[in-house]
Amino acid sequence: MEKKLGQQPSGIVKVVLFGPESTGKTTLAQKLAAHYNAPWVPEYAREYLQEKWDKTGEVCQPEDLLPIAEGQMRLENERASQADRLLICDTDILETLVYSETYYGGFSDPELKKYALQNEYDLYFLTYIDVPWVKDDLRDRPGQRQEMFEAFRKALEENNRRFVILQGGEGQRFQLAVQYIDKLLSMSTFNEKDLEYLQQKGISPEKVREQIGIFEKGIPFVNLKKAAVIDDGIVRLDKAEQQRFEQAYQEAGDSLKVLKFTPASGAASRMFKALFAFLQEFKPDSESLEAYLERSGNQAVRAFYEQLERFPFYEIVSSRIGLDPGQGGAFLHAFVSEMLTEKGLNFGFYPKGLLPFHQYDEHLATPLEEHLREGAAYAQSGGSSSLHFTISPQHEELFEQTFSNIREGLTRETACEFSMSHSFQRPSTDTLAVDPENRPFRDSSGQMLFRPGGHGALLENLNEQDADLLFIKNIDNVVVKSQLGVITKWKKILAGYLIEVQQQAFRYTRMLDEGKLDHDLLHRIHRFLEDRLNVRFPDSVAGLSLEDQVEVLKDKLKRPIRVCGMVKNEGEPGGGPFWIVDQDGHQSLQIVESAQVDLENEGQYEIFQASTHFNPVDLVCGVCDAYGVKYNLMNFVDPRQGFITDKTYEGRPLKALELPGLWNGGMAYWNTIFVEVPVSTFNPVKTVNDLLKPAHMENSED
Repeated sequence: MEKKLGQQPSGIVKVVLFGPESTGKTTLAQKLAAHYNAPWVPEYAREYLQEKWDKTGEVCQPEDLLPIAEGQMRLENERASQADRLLICDTDILETLVYSETYYGGFSDPELKKYALQNEYDLYFLTYIDVPWVKDDLRDRPGQRQEMFEAFRKALEENNRRFVILQGGEGQRFQLAVQYIDKLLSMSTFNEKDLEYLQQKGISPEKVREQIGIFEKGIPFVNLKKAAVIDDGIVRLDKAEQQRFEQAYQEAGDSLKVLKFTPASGAASRMFKALFAFLQEFKPDSESLEAYLERSGNQAVRAFYEQLERFPFYEIVSSRIGLDPGQGGAFLHAFVSEMLTEKGLNFGFYPKGLLPFHQYDEHLATPLEEHLREGAAYAQSGGSSSLHFTISPQHEELFEQTFSNIREGLTRETACEFSMSHSFQRPSTDTLAVDPENRPFRDSSGQMLFRPGGHGALLENLNEQDADLLFIKNIDNVVVKSQLGVITKWKKILAGYLIEVQQQAFRYTRMLDEGKLDHDLLHRIHRFLEDRLNVRFPDSVAGLSLEDQVEVLKDKLKRPIRVCGMVKNEGEPGGGPFWIVDQDGHQSLQIVESAQVDLENEGQYEIFQASTHFNPVDLVCGVCDAYGVKYNLMNFVDPRQGFITDKTYEGRPLKALELPGLWNGGMAYWNTIFVEVPVSTFNPVKTVNDLLKPAHMENSED
């Protein structure tokens, strides 16, 4: 099927004429092709359906859509192989998908939808309905042209396609199209080295041009409606409810395939930022430690020094430097150098997940070990716990060796077998950097610069996991063994909450699929979606036909579900829970970062400051439908929730693009539940001094 509906690789610019019937697409496609001396792709549906009409007098039916899509892509790939730099497409299979969903009650073939959303084009020209409608054998619905135009526009907006609306006469449309195509061609020149580099990374030229378009257009701020608070977006559970949900998870037992998913590629360098500054600035031969601390105001180094012996790594580092602690600044400088630099233990290179965080007598435990211990406590099935870590390629051997060293001992301790897998953030998820004029940024060697797309890129890794239920938690949010009880309890509570609402959603889904359509049932489903899954419906839903209301309810039910722990806001950094309003006026519950909000807008600033809770990254996710089939999580992303940030490289300014965050825009179209959890469940290690907090000190008296 991929050969039939997928695009063949090419480095050419592709533009699509897109929109309702009888809006001048074919005429304009032919004129543009002649202007640029470029091939154009005719609309295969017209040929196919005209032949069917001539032979049988029958019009298009749902079973015709896949052959039409296959024929369209066959033509496109043939003409693309003939093109030097530009291909004009008189439609694409996204247009086929729009007709499928509007004409046939929301029906769409899964393969058609997959490739309609996956295939890439540089620009769409959306043709408006301000030209006369011309009747022929195939055209219909002359009275619904505006409705159809809105359906086409919605498809482009929801799928983040770059488009321009063409209005006016034929000449006016042609001139505007030429203007945009000329601009595309001027910025689309990739040399042979560029194309080889893109192929190595698995990034298409169309994707690069699409990202340039995002930089040019910008990413709109999220529109906050109000902060989510207790009883309005955040659930607070009483003791009886806590017990009920914890028991529900425990009773599910071995019937669920459970996986613990942990982003763990983060380097430890930020954790030691103050100590790296100390190494660079402090000169032990020419000043005392106290003089440096007074001069620099580096209070983090002072706190580190004053409690140095309490750190779990104190003994292994101090034993290697051969200096007496009484030597003050010289000892501290040697200690930090031995700990962080390549000549010593090289902790500055290590990922956080492999640093010694906790000490149990003579044994030092890493976050990796503590996550395995957590897996045994709340994420096991059939006496085995499966864990997946996203890591950096340069740390792969270290992770595997560490796991090998601790696996047997942990199995004896927990009576649980462990299965650990890992994956890397794909180079194909890297994003282009541009200069201030939105041109591809090139380094001193002339190569285009790509940057990691942020943790939102890990959605592809998450999407590949085979599990019914997924626990997600950051690598540095762990506790010592003696405090694991409260973590385990609340993980089970969140999972039990998910199981309860998911089972009800499954029951309602099956009822609707079986054709049980009485008004009382629809009302109960509507209330369930609003009260338990925080779905908000536009007023227009009430005026729909019974059949259309059913389709709306099905659409809302058939989504992955996430239950997110939310902690009271006590000044820790992190995104917060908010009700937002999207560009179509739809309300939803989302986790929003400060970078997504226009904080210079007084009203938005006040809403953001009114947030009572923040996101500790404590999620339990249900990713299968009512029939046990795993959702394609890539279909539930809002690409408009990315970030554009200003950076520098080789001393020059650039703009960088981050993909929608994994638990922000990456899960924007999931059903979302926020549950208040104790602050004691959130114990991240953002700086080395956080290791001194009680959650990281076994037998702490603090």
